[in-house]
Amino acid sequence: MTGGINLLSVGANAFTLSVMNDVDTDPTRVSSATTDLSDILTGLAGLLQLLAYLATAVVFLVWFHRVRVNGEIFAAPAFTLARGWAVGWWFIPVAHLFMPFVTARQIWRASTQLNPDGSPVRVSAAPLTAWWVAWVGASIVGRFSSLLYTGAESPGEMAAAAGVGIGSDLLMVAAAVLAVLFVRRLTALQNTMAAQGPYAAAPPAYAGATAVPAVPAVPTA
Repeated sequence: MTGGINLLSVGANAFTLSVMNDVDTDPTRVSSATTDLSDILTGLAGLLQLLAYLATAVVFLVWFHRVRVNGEIFAAPAFTLARGWAVGWWFIPVAHLFMPFVTARQIWRASTQLNPDGSPVRVSAAPLTAWWVAWVGASIVGRFSSLLYTGAESPGEMAAAAGVGIGSDLLMVAAAVLAVLFVRRLTALQNTMAAQGPYAAAPPAYAGATAVPAVPAVPTA
């Protein structure tokens, strides 16, 4: 859902970019109806993005807190802060850009089984890292795009804002897809830990695992 709405926003921004470039080149070529349509599409896309973001955020935070609680059951020493911070960090300016990642890394480690000799099973954290990089990138670029839109006073500046908006939307699509992969992989780790215990008798096959039905899933892209 989130990915589809961001793709809609890509289309709206692309249309605005084209219209504003035409206005900047020759205002007589563009009718007021066209510029009005551009404004309507941009506003509608922004509203849909906001609604989708809020709905996704609620579901994701419920899931994130749940896996944090599970992680504490599996390996309490892996965590340096109380479980409430799994949600709290997301609402603190600046800290929300890196502290939830720290929490996610701790959850990941706590949810990873050990070999019989006590060493951790080697499980790539690439899904977590890729998702976080894409999400932070999309957040920063999106904020920059909003500032450009707010301060735009000419068609050229509006076109520039729309171009940056396209980049933000595409990054958000990537983040949505990677978030699904992260959710499924971490849920699979916790499923295996719950079913087999802290020690792995054989290398677990995480790649094909699916999410626990009782754990809320992030809406798919």
